[in-house]
Amino acid sequence: MAKGSSPHPHWGGPHPLKKTRLFLEFFFPHPEKKTKFPPFGLASTNEALPSGLTCVTTGWGRISGVGNVTPARLQQVVLPLVTVNQCRQYWGARITDAMICAGGSGASSCQGDSGGPLVCQKGNTWVLIGIVSWGTKNCNIQAPAMYTRVSKFSTWINQVMAYN
Repeated sequence: MAKGSSPHPHWGGPHPLKKTRLFLEFFFPHPEKKTKFPPFGLASTNEALPSGLTCVTTGWGRISGVGNVTPARLQQVVLPLVTVNQCRQYWGARITDAMICAGGSGASSCQGDSGGPLVCQKGNTWVLIGIVSWGTKNCNIQAPAMYTRVSKFSTWINQVMAYN
């Protein structure tokens, strides 16, 4: 299986991405292994994300805010989206329009989940709307966690995907 990556051109500069490593990683399946993937789409620049929409994130990160226990199997959790105003009540001015808040309702992503997907079902298709970015140090399940808003980078993602 070959792999390639492409860093975002603003990563590390005076941009909301300066502390977020946003890059695409490509995995090319082995020609002898036939794997069927469900329909999967990327959030478009005008993707409507209503508050309370239920989404799913998956990851291999810590399974609690205490200790460093990581799972033997990939974990998934259902999370509601949180409005920007609700998110700013918790996190203040750190929240930008390049972020999505989700969780804070008894479930959260945790350290080690970074880079994982936040997907929502739209009809029969799952849409990637976010990428796990950051949250509380102790994985507080009552606090919303941050996800990079894929729609803010869809033009770049599509350019990189077309090139690779």
